[in-house]
Formats: sequence, C-alpha cells, structure tokens
Amino acid sequence: MTTPDVPPPAETEPGQDAAPDLEARLREAELRATEHHDAWLRARAEADNIRKRAQADVAAAHKFAVEGFATELLPVHDALEAALASPESTVETLRDGVELTRKQLQAAFEKFGLAPIDPAGQRFDPHLHQAMTAVESGEVPAQTVLQVFQKGFRLHDRVVRPALVAVARAPAAGGEPAAGREG
Repeated sequence: MTTPDVPPPAETEPGQDAAPDLEARLREAELRATEHHDAWLRARAEADNIRKRAQADVAAAHKFAVEGFATELLPVHDALEAALASPESTVETLRDGVELTRKQLQAAFEKFGLAPIDPAGQRFDPHLHQAMTAVESGEVPAQTVLQVFQKGFRLHDRVVRPALVAVARAPAAGGEPAAGREG
C-alpha cells in the first residue's frame, strides 16, 4: 500500500532532527489560522453593525419622512389659528385671511409635488377620476366630466385621491331620458 501524494520528508543532514522544523511550521500555521479567524470575526461583526445601522436609518427615514412637509404646514396652521383668535374679524377680513392661507397651503403642496386633479370638461380617466354618477347629455360627448364634486390629488405621478366626478353619457334611444338612470 502506498500513501497518496504525500511529499517525502525533507532531507536533513545526518545528525539533525526534523521535528523542530515541523514544530516551527506548525506554530506558524496555527498563528496564521488564528489571525485569519480573528480577521473573519471582526469582518462579521462589522457587517452586522453595518446591517443594524442601515435598518436604523431606514426606520428613521420612514418615521421622519414627512418632516419637511410638516414644517411647511406649520405656518398654515398658525395663520388659521390667528384668524380664529381675532375678535374683530369681519366676514371680509376672514375671507381674505382664508384665501391667503389657502395660497400658503398650495405653495406647500407644490413644493412637495402634491398637485390637484381638476378634470372639469376633460375626458373621464378611471386612473384619475372616480365617477359618482352618469348624466345624460346631448351637448357634450359621452365620457366627458361634467361636474367635479371633489378635486383629486396626485403626489408626483401617483394618485393619492381620485377626483369625484359626474360623467356625461349618451342620451337613451328615442330621445327621452331613461327613467331612474340619473344619480
């Protein structure tokens, strides 16, 4: 029986012991193995710390995502409180104050990409509008928005609230309105 691919023992001079050389090489290999193990443990700990920091950053980003928007809304809140606190307000001054406050709110919306959807006179789009009723109309084409009950809003390209609308439909055959079809 032969041993597979075992290198022959190193040639030693007569009278020299091979054991000290092997022991030195073994100590060196053990030292390197310990160093590699320590480096691996440090790298693993660093990876865990990076993962935990990333999770904390994501949690903080979710928690404080609307901080800028909230900061922009505070002057709107202050203006509304000031208007309500004024004992000598007239209907006209209240109306002017509310209009200025609405402009502040609109500016905050625009700054953060929140845009109104006001589709009066446009073709009905189920991605942007929610039809509340269909009204027969011979004056405008079918599927045209006749009335906006409530404006919708989109945040950048995403609809956050569809516009609530009344939509035109073609008149019933025979020229007379169909009973019970409105509303």
